[in-house]
Amino acid sequence: MKNLIIISIITLTIASSCKNQEKQTNNKKLETNSVLKLTTEQIQNIDLEYTQLKSDFISKSVQLTGKIDVPPQNLISVSVPMGGYLKNTNLLPGTAIKKGEILAILEDQTYIKLQEEYLTIQSKLKLSEKELNRQKELNSSKASSDKIYQTVENEFKILEIQLKSVSEQLKLIGINVQNLNSSNMSSSIKIISPINGYVTKVNVNIGKYVTPSDVIFELVDPKDIHLNLNVFESNIEDLYIGQTLKAYTNTNPEKQHECQVILIGKTFTEQKTIEVHCHFKAFDNQLISGMFMNAILETKPKESYVLKEEAVVNFEGKNYVFIKEKEQFLIQEVEIGILDQGMIEILNHEEFKNKEIVSKGSYTLLMALKNIEEEE
Repeated sequence: MKNLIIISIITLTIASSCKNQEKQTNNKKLETNSVLKLTTEQIQNIDLEYTQLKSDFISKSVQLTGKIDVPPQNLISVSVPMGGYLKNTNLLPGTAIKKGEILAILEDQTYIKLQEEYLTIQSKLKLSEKELNRQKELNSSKASSDKIYQTVENEFKILEIQLKSVSEQLKLIGINVQNLNSSNMSSSIKIISPINGYVTKVNVNIGKYVTPSDVIFELVDPKDIHLNLNVFESNIEDLYIGQTLKAYTNTNPEKQHECQVILIGKTFTEQKTIEVHCHFKAFDNQLISGMFMNAILETKPKESYVLKEEAVVNFEGKNYVFIKEKEQFLIQEVEIGILDQGMIEILNHEEFKNKEIVSKGSYTLLMALKNIEEEE
């Protein structure tokens, strides 16, 4: 309201550098180098402030979009090396899990037969070892032929191989052969979580028979989730490895997550963008694979000549500043570049060296100048 009153009481005369130019009506546009004359009292009433161009470091903010992704080494597909019926599971998509936790229990007669086979071979091997030692003594005294000794030795080695084979099969399904005996054989096995994380998919139900090729669950270790951003060609030169940026979701834009660029793609997608992978500096369990995010990337700072943003006014698509010359103000078109934290880059800075530029009150001067030109 104060500015409107000031404008209404100012009586001005406009002097143009091009005196032969005809006066316009209605749609008259501002002319560069138009002059606004004010009295000392009028200047004091407008509360103007002045500055000169200064050199400072400025960076550009680039708005990007993307989604949370999980690297292959953090995405786990859980299956069983030996088929069986699903006896029990409490998992649902989104369930948090810990390493070593039981994910499910499967049962099948094959598990019992495999344990039976192991114990049987183990028993035969003990007898074979005794027979081998006996034949060794007999052979050393020539009481037994070499052929008999070699046959017993061969049988012992075959049993050793068979026991090792069955032992490895039992290890694959989580049965500890060191503690296995005839009294603790079981028809069920436990599926154990290999990671800390959460469940993304549950592909089975209780009672279903699963084969070794079936993926029962899909798990994610979220501690190394990545932000996969899509960057257009025009912004690629602003990126570098190690660069920091801040990402946020549409649902909670106030909460910003700091990330760091770890990989810049080398090929374009169908949308003509490059994929840029970023690592979250702090783990947040609220971030889920597949979630869309926005990001603000600050380019590498460069030294430029700058003014406060409020010093520059925009009128009909062009940008201007006011230059003070005694008790008059010269409006001059300005070319602007990067806007960063209230400071704006001046590209044609050579035209404004050592000039006193209005840094506060520019908009009031613009309205006054515009009103005068419309009255002419």
